[in-house]
Amino acid sequence: MIADRLIYRIGTLYTPNQKPPVKGKDMKMIQTYSHAFIAIKEGKIIGIGEGDGDSFKGECTDIIDAKGAVVLPGLIDSHTHLVHAGSREDEYHELQKGIPYLDILKHGGGILGTVHKTRMATCEMLYHQARHSLDTMMLHGTTVVESKSGYGLDYENESKQLRVNRKLDETHPIRMISTYMGAHAIPKEFSHDKDAYIADMLTDMEMIYRDGMAEAVDVFCEEGVFSLSDTKKILREAKALGFKIKMHADEIHPLGGAGLGVELGCKSVDHLMAISDADIQLLASSNTIANLLPGTSFFLKKPYANARKMIDQGVAISMATDYNPGSSPTENLQFIMHLASNQMGLHPEEILNAVTINASYHLDLSDKKGSLEIGKDADFIVLDIPNLAYLMYHYGINHVRDVFILGKYVVKDQKIVRD
Repeated sequence: MIADRLIYRIGTLYTPNQKPPVKGKDMKMIQTYSHAFIAIKEGKIIGIGEGDGDSFKGECTDIIDAKGAVVLPGLIDSHTHLVHAGSREDEYHELQKGIPYLDILKHGGGILGTVHKTRMATCEMLYHQARHSLDTMMLHGTTVVESKSGYGLDYENESKQLRVNRKLDETHPIRMISTYMGAHAIPKEFSHDKDAYIADMLTDMEMIYRDGMAEAVDVFCEEGVFSLSDTKKILREAKALGFKIKMHADEIHPLGGAGLGVELGCKSVDHLMAISDADIQLLASSNTIANLLPGTSFFLKKPYANARKMIDQGVAISMATDYNPGSSPTENLQFIMHLASNQMGLHPEEILNAVTINASYHLDLSDKKGSLEIGKDADFIVLDIPNLAYLMYHYGINHVRDVFILGKYVVKDQKIVRD
């Protein structure tokens, strides 16, 4: 078969090579090709391996010299709060003084402060702010983004965020996955009647499912927000409707959210800085992914999730930025990979599996994305680094030179390529 495009003279190509979820000691296993090539036709990989790929060349093949660079699968940011209005640098000094994140929320700041700004914003304003962040993510090698609502807290404004997600998916090269998160906080107008808010939310959820605005539902299960029983009620109803389910679990207090997530069949349980040993064992016995978010620990100066223990006990983990204006204001997944290495003690191969194949697995995309294999989407990044470990070692800069999504340049020489 003749390729539309052939990338050759790849110095080293690294890719996951196992069926997900990749767990425990298997997370250190990846495939490495030296002096490699990738052959692409109609956005799919039709050939990959060592050598120049001469058998895929034709008169019309676009041939690209990688000049000895490293190639990886496109990075997958599987937990973000992308669509929101404004920022929260006005609260930064409070965090620096040690005021707890949940205390800021109790006084109407934090999530609720962003809710006010997002309710006031138009779809167009939200779209342009989110698109700018998506561009930044893509420049740093991200090719898939999961984006949650949660800054509207009523049907009008939650659906507004989800419509922006849909427009971004239609107009931006990055693949967008939408999650409804009305259970992100309790809005001020329901501050004394959480049960009434949950009832409203369940009605909203039916309309959101009917209109196909989201693929999954997420709940912030935490003290002072949504309890275990609240979370169970919301996610059982979501699952019955046909949504995939996930949850923010054991972020600040060890409530047992991860164990509940396993019981309910969540695709992922996220954060887990306060997870119990018992719930680590439950996760290890399941296919629920532990989606860890070290940027939040870094920004809030909190302990990191014990990723080393989780992997050693057989848990499948992924990593994401948790990009949001209050606790992880970064679009840079490369920096998250550095934190996973430097602060959490993970090996480069484990980190690569975490930000590619395991992330694609809990987003239900692993048949198309997350590794470089024949038949999969040609989403990959070209980096000016000597080897994989260097990406974790040399931090704070962007190592990505080029980005391809569905076989097309979307970033070339660190500049976005527009159609």
